[in-house]
Amino acid sequence: QVQLVESGGGLVQAGGSLRLSCATSAHIVGRHTMGWYRQAPGKQRELVATITHELRTNYADSVKGRFTISKDNARNAVYLQLNNLKPEDTAVYYCTAEFGSRTTWGQGTQVTVSS
Repeated sequence: QVQLVESGGGLVQAGGSLRLSCATSAHIVGRHTMGWYRQAPGKQRELVATITHELRTNYADSVKGRFTISKDNARNAVYLQLNNLKPEDTAVYYCTAEFGSRTTWGQGTQVTVSS
């Protein structure tokens, strides 16, 4: 069973930066679409960014120009660089891997942005 383990979350002031990492237990990064989602308190989980095995990326409008998704096939890892953070970016961030109609989720990492 594939496991996804996120790290890199924390508390940061508005305007600051963080880099989230997602380590996978299998060689899936180079073959499947990987992504990041987030869920803020009292809100539904939402897409942040995805990256395909062909390096096509997709971003939520709210993070375009501020966040960057990338991956390292050799390290079986996916990253999310978060720049110019805003208080509304506060959420638990989840790493995902898509296998056809099935999505595997990590346990999440908390990002808190203070104003």
